[in-house]
Amino acid sequence: MVGEAFEDLVFFDLPRLPKPGEEIKTASFYQTVGGGAVITAVGAARLGLRTSVLSALSPGAARVLKAEGIRVRNLRRPAEAGALTVALSAKGNRSFVTFNGVNDVLGPRLAAAVPRLAARHLHFAFFPAACRPWLRIVDGLCARGITTSWDFGWNERLLADTRFTALLGALDYVFVNEQEAALYARTKTAAAAVSYWRAHARNAVIKLGARGCRWIAPGRDLASPPVRVRAVETTGAGDAFNAGFLFGLRRGLSPAATLRAANFVGAMSTRAAGGIAALPRRRELA
Repeated sequence: MVGEAFEDLVFFDLPRLPKPGEEIKTASFYQTVGGGAVITAVGAARLGLRTSVLSALSPGAARVLKAEGIRVRNLRRPAEAGALTVALSAKGNRSFVTFNGVNDVLGPRLAAAVPRLAARHLHFAFFPAACRPWLRIVDGLCARGITTSWDFGWNERLLADTRFTALLGALDYVFVNEQEAALYARTKTAAAAVSYWRAHARNAVIKLGARGCRWIAPGRDLASPPVRVRAVETTGAGDAFNAGFLFGLRRGLSPAATLRAANFVGAMSTRAAGGIAALPRRRELA
């Protein structure tokens, strides 16, 4: 897993999100490590996949990953400020504030390290400041027989990058939620964006939250219903979903079973606050 890591401060069970100038109090608070690369790595490791993380990590985050049996390559240098995210979670709505810290300078370090990695599959979870160099890197990985996936998250700046569409087409799998699917396709809804993703991505996996998910590819349009759980807090559920999907790919599951695994892992992760605490083990998946 390649990408950003954060210390997550999660305030949940809020009656609503605060308006400007307001203060909302809650008795529900959780501090953990997070970020797409970290959460997806822990989710995959708990399902039995051999997993590594390339990121800029705090000592605490590195300890958490190593305790999960994950190999760590830490690109953070001494005295560099770590990244921090504050999540405000109310029923049906969330807001985030992030101090990016070392992640502001992480991109070039990742770009220098990734071409030398040995892996069967590389999953990326960060926003590329420029797509052109990453297009060359992904093409190089493909030439070496390494498959790739990317979860870009919500980043409007990608719309102005002339090589973003080419990067989408070079990746084996792209993960988006329904808002991101519409953003990058420049449509109002995820449903209206389907033709864009079918034309520009080899495989686009659209996460639809309470409506499950949809796998779009040339010649494929496969939907899968959600898994129902009593959700406590949803931070990191999309990254947990990615772990379940990658597990299905690496274990050779059918497309339908792969989506069921992804939905299951994503849903189960919401049973506790933060993105890691409730990630399931392989025995639960069975």
